[in-house]
Order: sequence, then C-alpha cells, then structure tokens
Amino acid sequence: MKLMIGLMALLFANAAAFANDVKLASEILVERVQQDGEGKTKTVLEEPKMVTPGDKLLFVLAYKNEGKAAAADFVINNPIPASVTFAGTDSADAVMSVDGGKSWGKLSALKVAQPDGTVRSAGPADVTHIRWQFARPIPAGGEGKVNFRAVVK
Repeated sequence: MKLMIGLMALLFANAAAFANDVKLASEILVERVQQDGEGKTKTVLEEPKMVTPGDKLLFVLAYKNEGKAAAADFVINNPIPASVTFAGTDSADAVMSVDGGKSWGKLSALKVAQPDGTVRSAGPADVTHIRWQFARPIPAGGEGKVNFRAVVK
C-alpha cells in the first residue's frame, strides 16, 4: 500500500488547474483513532506511511497567490483517485462530477445512468471529480486551503 499513497500524492498534486500566479501544494493525511494512557480515545491526523482498506484519508490542497495582482476566475479541478471512495468535503461551495468532469453540481442533485436505461441519484462512490470555483479573486499574497475526505477501497 505504500506505493499507492505515493501515486495518490502524485495524482493529487498534478490535478489542480493553475491560474495566474497561484501556487498549489498538496498533502494527504490518514485519520487514526488513538487511546491515551487513561483509556480515552482521540482522533489524530498523521502522515500515511501505510494504509489499508477502510482507512479514512484527508486530502488537503493549499493555495497561495504569489503574484503581484489578484488572481481572478481561479478554479481547482481534482480527480478522485480510483483507489479511494469520496467521503465528503468541508467546503460548502465545492461541486462534484460523476461523469469524469463533463458536468458538475451538488452531489444531492446529480444522477447516474444505469446500464438498463434507468437513472438513480448519485452517491459518494459515484464521484469522479471535485471542483472549487473561487467566487472572489484571490488577493496578492492571499492563501487558503480546501479539502476532501475519502476512504481507501
């Protein structure tokens, strides 16, 4: 599984659309539940040295406008690696695709065509891409982060 993490990091780092002088940096963290000496549990995020099916991952993409002017119309498109299932995002303005990036919308509004010609509501396992389209320009020196969660298949 170590190889898988390396490949996912590479895919994630190259997945975003660059605009203006905005630079991107990606990070993948695994969510682990640990017990302290008193038997209390806490959730921690750590570098994934090895993952197994069912592990919860957090994909973080940090952006920074290193230019001298505001970056307008900035969009990040990120494919969901095939080795994981999308499990949500903290970004209320993110939209998803279930057709390889051809169409976009909130997951609750997306539909998936079935082989028999019927259509069903899309679910997290159907998500192929996630997109963040920034409504406001990113000012010179401006920075922030977007993220999504996934579960290793």
